[in-house]
Amino acid sequence: MRRQNGFVLFWGGIFSQWYAHNMIIDGVTYNCCEQYMTAEKARLFGDVEALEAIMKTSDPRKQKAYGRGVKNFNPHMWERICRDVVFRANLAKFQDPELKKYLMSFGDEEIVEASPYDKIWGIGLGEDDPDALDKSKWQGTNWLGEEIMRVRESLKQVV
Repeated sequence: MRRQNGFVLFWGGIFSQWYAHNMIIDGVTYNCCEQYMTAEKARLFGDVEALEAIMKTSDPRKQKAYGRGVKNFNPHMWERICRDVVFRANLAKFQDPELKKYLMSFGDEEIVEASPYDKIWGIGLGEDDPDALDKSKWQGTNWLGEEIMRVRESLKQVV
């Protein structure tokens, strides 16, 4: 993690979708946000086989692979809801008092997934890339960072 100029650049660690932390959503236990996200994707498109495989493994790499193979996938439909799915997963994760304290410790700094490989959820640049500190040079959307910041704002409202 790199913290500089109002940015919190991460790839992996607590802010990662792969961070192992059990959470319960709608009575179901998930071992990480990736498992919830890919399970919701399988549910949305009615792929029971993929859903079962996702829920049987605790390995987020395998969960991601099963999620990428969901049958009847419609990218336009998924794009409409995927951010809310990730928000919900992270909201559940950051209910943990220690994780919440960690998240809130960054105040209003911009949380950025500095993945050099992900241009949808991340910025397409690594945390050590000088361009990562210049939003105009980002090659990705930073949707994950934005959803984590939305969780932070939501948690600020809870008294």
